[in-house]
Amino acid sequence: MTGIIQSSDRKPLTAIGSFGAVDADADVLLDACFQDHDAYVSVRDMRSFLILGRKGSGKTAIYKRIVEGRSQDAFQIGYSFDDYPWSHHDLQAENGVPEERRYIHSWRYLILLGLAKILLNDDQSQPWSEESAEAMEALESFVIDSYGSRNPEFNQLFSPERELHFKGRFGFRVLDVEMERVRVRELPIHIQAVNAKMQEAVLAALNPDIRYYVCFDQLDLGFTVQDARYAQRLTGLIIAARDLFVRAKGRGKALNPVVLLRDDIYQDLQFEDKNKITENYATRVLWTDSRTGLTLRSLMESRFAEALADGDREVKWEDVFDESREMPSRQSKYRHISDRTFLRPRDIIKFCNEVLVAHGRNNPDGEKFDNEAVHAARDAYSDYLLNELDDEMAKHVPRYKEYLEVLKSVGAEKFTLEQFSASLGQRVGFKSEEALSALAELFEFSVVSYLKPGGRGGGSEYVWRYKDPRARFDSTVESFRVHPGLKEALDLTR
Repeated sequence: MTGIIQSSDRKPLTAIGSFGAVDADADVLLDACFQDHDAYVSVRDMRSFLILGRKGSGKTAIYKRIVEGRSQDAFQIGYSFDDYPWSHHDLQAENGVPEERRYIHSWRYLILLGLAKILLNDDQSQPWSEESAEAMEALESFVIDSYGSRNPEFNQLFSPERELHFKGRFGFRVLDVEMERVRVRELPIHIQAVNAKMQEAVLAALNPDIRYYVCFDQLDLGFTVQDARYAQRLTGLIIAARDLFVRAKGRGKALNPVVLLRDDIYQDLQFEDKNKITENYATRVLWTDSRTGLTLRSLMESRFAEALADGDREVKWEDVFDESREMPSRQSKYRHISDRTFLRPRDIIKFCNEVLVAHGRNNPDGEKFDNEAVHAARDAYSDYLLNELDDEMAKHVPRYKEYLEVLKSVGAEKFTLEQFSASLGQRVGFKSEEALSALAELFEFSVVSYLKPGGRGGGSEYVWRYKDPRARFDSTVESFRVHPGLKEALDLTR
């Protein structure tokens, strides 16, 4: 067990550069400070395949943990959206079927090819049975004959001029004609038969004592609400992953096609059985401020230990922040900071990094962060949070910047529907009657919350979407509050 670090044993705060990066790809502390979030454990243990979370909640950290993990009883392969040959993939869309099903078979083919690559190149347990030996022989023959390698590149899979070769176990007939080769450009016509043969061989070859993961991340890149094909592609991937996840379980095999997706994008998708998938196979990346489970406090304490003491000793929040003096409104510094986040790792990392900068500028000899450093960090942090919203909201709410200007003109952190309506009605191109719909859109991204009157059990409370993903906007309420983290960027008063 690690001991509690003493201030004399650790580096001074001014000796470190940061507590990590807000982007998982650039975060040098990510691996050392990764925490086993419930969402990660759920997909690792084959209970879920779909991970939903807000931008910055830690989905990519989970992706990297799975894909870069090394274990004798687990193999994995990962795909990211930015290197996918979409122009070739679009040629595989099936016509004459419901829109949400147009890409199911092309995604299934991709997942199965990923598994074939694992089996042929990484899984040293093969063949583990007579049946798996036959399946492996068929897979090897198909992959090498079709792609010229046991380990084809990702962008080769749907190249239109490529020719797929079928023989033996992979052979199939069309109108009593034995199909021995098919150009990829003609694959949509035959892909169901091809996938059936591939799936049979892959599921037979998978070793029941080993876990297999095929992961998909960065699915928000290139997203636009106006592109109907984008929604069709994502829906096809989710359905294909669900089908293979369930089929493998039925065969006693541990296969997980892990899909990591922003929950605001998932919310926009409409397809049959969506609710069943949400309830039975989805898990959310949620963090808490002070309740049970993984908290932002424990996240930062692991980073404090790594940055200040090389991870050898335990570092508590109070070892770094001076909690002997409360912030305004009798808040602890932890509460003051966490209230200004969306309960995401990147938010509290960013805030603590800004506190570190302010401390070095204003009180470099201090052993702990004081109230003044926290106050001084708020302007830069608030600008960051506003910029984060730009990426999330721009494609969903085209007029959101004008709505933010309305909040600026209202000028107060807490306001009424009447105040917002009056300010909105003064802007060119808007009517005061649009106020509720504008506030509903701002609520969806937790820019604002609404005051829910107290019932029998207690007082009123503000309802935040980021704290409760199932919360819905109430069009009957009159009182609202802007997220505290945006107060400085929007120049609001209390």
